[in-house]
Amino acid sequence: MEIYATALTLFLIMDPLGNIPIFLSVLNKVPEERRKFIIIRELLIALLLMVLFLFAGGSILHTLGLSTEAVAIGGGLVMMIIAIRMIFPTRGGVMSDEEDEDGEPFIVPLAVPLIAGPSILATLILLTEKNPESLPKALMALLLAWFISAVILFFSTKLYKLLGHRGLKAIERLMGMILISISVQMLLNGFSSFMG
Repeated sequence: MEIYATALTLFLIMDPLGNIPIFLSVLNKVPEERRKFIIIRELLIALLLMVLFLFAGGSILHTLGLSTEAVAIGGGLVMMIIAIRMIFPTRGGVMSDEEDEDGEPFIVPLAVPLIAGPSILATLILLTEKNPESLPKALMALLLAWFISAVILFFSTKLYKLLGHRGLKAIERLMGMILISISVQMLLNGFSSFMG
């Protein structure tokens, strides 16, 4: 059950349904036959980065001299901002970064920050920093959340046609409400750990 709960949290932070319009917008000028390849490439880059942070996040923290409390509070704040923007979207979607450049996107903005953003990287660090023995479960949860997100984004064009713009917005806002609660809990954990 713990794996599924963690996977759900990671899935909500990745927000693949909310990212569909942004993915379609960024890939709008890319030839149809190249889109699937680009989506798979960006998903794999994001997964590689997330796995790196899951395994080496603690070392990165120690190198930078950051405490887990600072990461929890920082990650909670970023997650809350993203959740608020999911509920009250601005022009251009959650990230509000519209690509004006021609050509294929590479790493930015699809892999980072849309899939592997700062809040999910902070969450991955926190998952194993205090409980290193939970690494296998955290990895399984990450792979499960990533796989579901990958399937959704791979079939983004069909899902957009099926659900429509309003349907996607409604789901994104619902996910935003759940993410607000998770971010508040993350902040509370960070503050209580700091005070205690």
